Amino acid sequence: QVQVVESGGSLVRPGESLTLSCTVFGDISGLVAMAFYRQSPGESRERVAIWRPSGELNYAESVKGRFTISRDNTKNAVYLQMDNLKPEDTAVYRCDVQTHLNSKSIHYWGQGTQVTVSS
Repeated sequence: QVQVVESGGSLVRPGESLTLSCTVFGDISGLVAMAFYRQSPGESRERVAIWRPSGELNYAESVKGRFTISRDNTKNAVYLQMDNLKPEDTAVYRCDVQTHLNSKSIHYWGQGTQVTVSS
C-alpha cells in the first residue's frame, strides 16, 4: 500500500520562504511524476510544480522564479522550496504521486498541508 505524507505548511509573512516535503512510503513502481497542487477556497485546483523521472521540471506561471521542486531519491521524497511568498500563495498544498504499471495509471494523494501568507 502506498502512503503519501506532506509536511511543512505554516503561517508566514509576505516575502518569506517555506519548504514543503512530500514523502512516499510503499512500492511506487512505474513512477511517472510527483507534483504539488494547491487549492484555496472558491478556486479551482492548480498544479504548482511537477517533477518527472526524466529530470523534466515544470512550474505554473504564477510561481516561476519563486518556487523550486527537487527530488531526493534516497528518501523517496520531493520538496517544494517556496521563496518570496505572496498572499495569493495561500492555499492547501497537496502532493500527487502518479504511477503507470500494467496499463493502469494510479494517482496517490497526500492529505494536504496548509500554507498561509499574511502580514
